[in-house]
Amino acid sequence: MTEINKDELSWDEWDELMRPTEETTGFDRVVEAGLSRRGFLNGLVAFGSGAAVMGLGTGVNLLNTASAQAQDAGRFAFTPVTTATDATVHVPEGYTWDLLVKWGDKLFSDAAEFDHATGGDAESSDRVFGENTDGMELFVFGDKQVIAVNHEYVNPKINLPHTEDGKPQAAADVRKLQNLQGVAVIEVAEGENGWSVVVDSPYNRRITHNTPMRISGPAAGHDLLKTEADPTGTQSLGTFNNCGAGKTPWGTYLTCEENFNGYFGSTDENYERPEDFKRYGINNESRYNYEKFDDRFDISKNFNEPRRAGYIVEIDPGDPTSTPVKRTALGRFKHENAACAVARDGRVVVYMGDDERGEFLYKFVSDGVYTPGASTDNLLDEGTLYVARFNDDGSGEWLALTEETTGMSTAEISIYSRMAASKVGATTMDRPEWVAVNPVAVEAYCALTNNKNRAVKPNAGGDPTPVNGPNPRAENHYGQIVRWYPANDDHVDPGFKWDLFVMAGNPLVHEDAYAGSANINDGNLFNSPDGMMFDTSGLLWIQTDGNYKNEGDFAGMGNNQMLVGDPVTGRIERFMTVPYGSEVTGITWSADKRTLFVGIQHPAAPFPDGEGKLARSSVIAVKRADNGRIG
Repeated sequence: MTEINKDELSWDEWDELMRPTEETTGFDRVVEAGLSRRGFLNGLVAFGSGAAVMGLGTGVNLLNTASAQAQDAGRFAFTPVTTATDATVHVPEGYTWDLLVKWGDKLFSDAAEFDHATGGDAESSDRVFGENTDGMELFVFGDKQVIAVNHEYVNPKINLPHTEDGKPQAAADVRKLQNLQGVAVIEVAEGENGWSVVVDSPYNRRITHNTPMRISGPAAGHDLLKTEADPTGTQSLGTFNNCGAGKTPWGTYLTCEENFNGYFGSTDENYERPEDFKRYGINNESRYNYEKFDDRFDISKNFNEPRRAGYIVEIDPGDPTSTPVKRTALGRFKHENAACAVARDGRVVVYMGDDERGEFLYKFVSDGVYTPGASTDNLLDEGTLYVARFNDDGSGEWLALTEETTGMSTAEISIYSRMAASKVGATTMDRPEWVAVNPVAVEAYCALTNNKNRAVKPNAGGDPTPVNGPNPRAENHYGQIVRWYPANDDHVDPGFKWDLFVMAGNPLVHEDAYAGSANINDGNLFNSPDGMMFDTSGLLWIQTDGNYKNEGDFAGMGNNQMLVGDPVTGRIERFMTVPYGSEVTGITWSADKRTLFVGIQHPAAPFPDGEGKLARSSVIAVKRADNGRIG
């Protein structure tokens, strides 16, 4: 039997290995023969804002007509690129790309220059650009442009090349890894030689695993959040595994804690974990050995510490002296991103996905209303958390998580959101990742990236994961994007209609549901949609984090990529391919919309410095050669 190298597993694979769920036998393991691409898929996939959602087995108008093709002909201002399997970035003809910043670049002039032999200086590791970029947003303060960007995790074998296996050997190694993660706030400027970071800008800031945080909302001060170091349960250190992001209407940054569970472990191998740890994947073995050098991460000594992670953190990028705030009212789970909308009555709605197989899609609705210029201190602390139930007839409802519906206190709902969602019978989803809200139509989208356990295993809480409407394929390796239309065109309304915008697949290999929906063809093949963002015109930019081996079920797909989709016609075209091994994740635009900033995470190829150099996660700047607008 081949030994598994845990260090080379993705977070998702590592979590599955550390916390396997029992096989079950009550599910169909195959898609029924009647679920053909022509019949079943056409019953689920609809294009056109406000399109009627049809029931299963019913055809819909896919708008694949000459008039529809003409309608979107001018929407795609680029010639699609082909797939690639090499070690660089490819963009369409008439576009260019250049590096903005990469792991180890100085944010402050007193930091050391990056050294490929050491993986960067440990002493100044909190004064350089961090590792594995992810979600990001751009903010404008006067004539200054500032990007807040997440640093999701580290690659210890690269970051600690002096170690034999990438495992920390001393507290200094742990501190270096802690410093390379979290968030960077950077001022950027465009000059004669393109875009660059403004070194020593007063806006520049690193937020790490040791940055002081304030805890707010229903869980603040609860006994489950109190520790010896913080007996009040209102102050914590650090933000962890920052994946996707969001931007509030009042101009603050929302960074989302995803796979926080992997940072905690026990120096007592016989430690009996509480039940909630098992649902959240907190094990006696951590991913980075923090617990061996930092007691804060030792669950046998600080059992409440993991309950202080797994939240959305609000950061003010315009005030480098401000304290980040963990907003517990938005729930505790593996947050992917936070997509904000302002409802008709001014209340704030935040859509959120829990990125684990068989977990749920949530939304938060504030009690208060957003008024420009008024205080926003409590808008994300006071409100109701909901979870989605999708019905197979194309309808759905948001189920309120309250004391009445769950039998749990409001604080317990905030801390144990997964258990609360299970209690009300929410729909288990295929890894809900980024949510995107259309700026020109009352609709929202969620990338369901994949789920090999669909119709095979329950989720970690024992909830069944049968094939259902928004998750229509067993053992789903390709993923899909679900779209919903709030009832009465109001994001606060508890009702909605839904359809599938696209089902990724491979018609070169399959002729059934795994070929994908009708808007998938041999020119736009992709798998595992992950990051998503709308531009101002209402086009949906789709980023992938999937299988890039280019063989078997994934033949012809090449490296990960970024595509553009038109919600009106369903047309999807490939805009970019990224280096072998990397994920494309994080996207934002310059203030004038003439530059597109994109994150390149964990390249396996020697990108961007070439052979013999360490691979470095980076943010690139994409422009049109004629300096026209992009989105």
